[in-house]
Amino acid sequence: MSGAVCPGSFDPVTSGHLYVFERAAARFDELVILVTVNPKKHGFFGIDERLELIRETTAHLPNVRVDSWQGLLVDYVLQQGLDTIVKGLRGAVDFEYEMPMAQMNRDLTGVETVFLLTDPRLAHVSSSLVKEVARLGGAVGDFLPPLVHEQLLAKLSDERRV
Repeated sequence: MSGAVCPGSFDPVTSGHLYVFERAAARFDELVILVTVNPKKHGFFGIDERLELIRETTAHLPNVRVDSWQGLLVDYVLQQGLDTIVKGLRGAVDFEYEMPMAQMNRDLTGVETVFLLTDPRLAHVSSSLVKEVARLGGAVGDFLPPLVHEQLLAKLSDERRV
């Protein structure tokens, strides 16, 4: 059985992420979407909120499991008996950033990294940019799964009331 992990902060999960999840789920027996936790960062959505949003937006993928982890990614991969890390790439800048980590992970543990390109129509989309545009009143619905868009707008509405 082949298993892979697709790590990220997913704050929030975008349609570009979902595109990569669907492609990865079609290629592995099991795909774990892993929300990586950085204790130094306070996300827009809490960890539990992100986990739930990902679970709901990937409910149509029966071989997907959602989890969170704080620590070295390859420790999680090995602990879970997985053998591959899947990273989505939007372009060359992402590749330049991800390549050294992929090589280090392979050198440390033998765990391979597979890169999947996102949908070209979504290559400019990042969670940070979506949040920034939404905060300024821009329309971001085309870049997010419907439930995520709804939750983002609700959270921004709550922020404005405070």
